[in-house]
Amino acid sequence: MNISILVFGCHKFLNTLPDQIRYAKAFNVEVIDSFDQAVSYIQSTTPDIILVQASIDGSIELCTWLKDQVKLSWIYCILLEDRSQHIIERAHYGWEWDLEMTSAALKQGADAYIWQVNAETSADNLSEVAANHRLILAQLAVGLRKAEKYRDLMRKNDLLSSIALADSLTELNNRRALEWDLARQIQKARDQQLSLSLIIFDVDFFKKVNDTYGHLVGDRLLQLLATRIRHNLRFQDTAFRYGGEEFVILLANTAGEEAAIVARRLNRIVSEQPFAINNQLSINVTISLGTASLQGDDDAQGMSLLHRADQCLLEAKSSGRNRVISWETFCRIPYLQVASS
Repeated sequence: MNISILVFGCHKFLNTLPDQIRYAKAFNVEVIDSFDQAVSYIQSTTPDIILVQASIDGSIELCTWLKDQVKLSWIYCILLEDRSQHIIERAHYGWEWDLEMTSAALKQGADAYIWQVNAETSADNLSEVAANHRLILAQLAVGLRKAEKYRDLMRKNDLLSSIALADSLTELNNRRALEWDLARQIQKARDQQLSLSLIIFDVDFFKKVNDTYGHLVGDRLLQLLATRIRHNLRFQDTAFRYGGEEFVILLANTAGEEAAIVARRLNRIVSEQPFAINNQLSINVTISLGTASLQGDDDAQGMSLLHRADQCLLEAKSSGRNRVISWETFCRIPYLQVASS
């Protein structure tokens, strides 16, 4: 693991740090002495550890800012104070002053506060310098452990999120994922003034498949169907298993007529070739599809958009199945015909 360290201080301050930090090949060390540049670097690169020169302008502000950032507060921040600059205070106030300084630094956002022994002013006491460097390295090790645990936690969270948002049978996204992604795509479409459409479809007479061949065959059919659909989607399309034998496809940057064309193509792809369940059994199935596009008065969660597409699906099924009904087509159907179907 390549460790990223941000040194907030001058290059002279860098030279006071242990050689194990400055010359270790496993460390990527960046030196910045401007608060604004440091904030920009942290937001774009996200170092594992920050070593802060306490005497430089913006040092405390950087520690405080970092701990206010919820997604960045895990970064280990070590504040290093130059002992030579506080000889008089330390001599006058004693160890109580040391504790007060440490307490204030920790309250202001530092994870560790170290009095740094300067090799230039302590040349006659090299053992003190070496001990101080060991303390810095020990705190560095604490920061590395924290960074590793954070990475492990993020990997586990990503895995759990993937499991929670995936349908175990078809390996498509599930209904929970649809609820999250639909709202996100609606917001994106409105922010960027793009079109957005939706297809909802289900398998015609799927209950008959289960009743005739059993649920294991039905499950296998859904798996094969999901694979065929997934392999025939465009790069901007996202498929979801909505529930049972019902599926939803989000069509980013796609208007109404384009959505109907995509739906008709999928309808043909499903019906033109049987699904080989095993060496002895192949099943022909068809699907019915409904499409709708985002409108200005649709709610932010997409429930009204889903409802319109679902109305089209119901019409496709009631009017004979194995067909596509778009919202534009649905709106042209006489009211009495819809009501009586």
